Amino acid sequence: MESSHFSALQTKHAGLERRISEEMARPSPDGILLKDLKLRKFRIKEELSQPH
Repeated sequence: MESSHFSALQTKHAGLERRISEEMARPSPDGILLKDLKLRKFRIKEELSQPH
């Protein structure tokens, strides 16, 4: 995986982590949104763990 692609994935992963934290901090978190964000974060994490 090229370095710029890897960096972009890391940035997206961090952004999703932040959005998940923000949503969970709300008084009434949106469960469907959280599920979607966590799934997207998981897929990026899988791609990051792929051998280069």
